[in-house]
Amino acid sequence: MIVLGLTGSIGMGKSTAAALLRRLGIPVHDADAAVHRLQANGGAAVAAIAAAFPGTVREGRVDRQALGRIVFADPAALKRLEAILHPLVRREERKFLAQARSRRCRLVALDIPLLFETHAERRCDHVMVVSAPRQVQLGRVLRRPGMSRERLAGIEARQLPDIVKRARADTVIDTGLGRRHSLQAIRRAVTLLRRRARRRGAPELACED
Repeated sequence: MIVLGLTGSIGMGKSTAAALLRRLGIPVHDADAAVHRLQANGGAAVAAIAAAFPGTVREGRVDRQALGRIVFADPAALKRLEAILHPLVRREERKFLAQARSRRCRLVALDIPLLFETHAERRCDHVMVVSAPRQVQLGRVLRRPGMSRERLAGIEARQLPDIVKRARADTVIDTGLGRRHSLQAIRRAVTLLRRRARRRGAPELACED
């Protein structure tokens, strides 16, 4: 089984790329979605976050806005939060990969926003980075509710620059040319990876998410 790592800076089109991978029949583990589940009612991270950040849990779930206000400008608080969340997300990822192997999947994807920053590329056979021109990125991000250039700068301070991600990628998908172009580029990459999996002796039929 080949593990594809999918990543990209904020506003570069990673969610769209993940949706396109699913459309092509590739199971995708979404690290952000895992974080949301961990902080929802009954989530495995709720009790630890309540203890570490008093007042951020209401009615059994984490108030993400309240938590964000605490950790956004406080690197030490952010590290405490990551120490809670990262091992739990990693556990969900291992479960996903084990299930994929049991289903004899040929190719799966790990959608991880901070893939390089957390050294998760070491767990991947191939890394795909989504990228777009700066003006396209800004246009996408600044349309988001509650987003500002100051907030964007804070987010980007915790991420590797796009140029570094592109240099470290095995495949770069330019999402600034439209959804159709992205789909074609992703389809070409998936075709090559499936051929590579066949050479490894993986099953002829890729499993679906």
